[in-house]
Amino acid sequence: MPARPLEKEQIMNGAIFSYLGSFLVFGWGVAHLFPTGNVVRGFGEISTDNRRIITMEWTIEGVALIFIGVLVAFVTYLDSRSAVTQAVYWMSFGALNILSLVSLFTGFRNSFMAFKLCPFLFTGSSLLIVVGSLLG
Repeated sequence: MPARPLEKEQIMNGAIFSYLGSFLVFGWGVAHLFPTGNVVRGFGEISTDNRRIITMEWTIEGVALIFIGVLVAFVTYLDSRSAVTQAVYWMSFGALNILSLVSLFTGFRNSFMAFKLCPFLFTGSSLLIVVGSLLG
């Protein structure tokens, strides 16, 4: 028996999950950029090179998260069922879960509460994106 085509409502439900996941990732990326100066100052007296490295790394993570969020939203908008979109969903899932593991073993052990949220936000966002992929 051939598979039934997805109804418009099923596709829209999947897209909503993908958009929610992309919004969380995007928002957390933006939230990374605002406190960068305070985070760097929080390290106290460190060398100029170390200050630049921390600034660079903090900014890169924020930009990477923004990129993943925008990319997922963009491909969802274009065609949530295309092979390219499905590949983007699954690669985003992988990247976010790798970031989640890194955060779990580094930032999660820190006393700063925002670091403790990263693994949950990354994993939650990745799951929303994949659920959207499976529903749409």
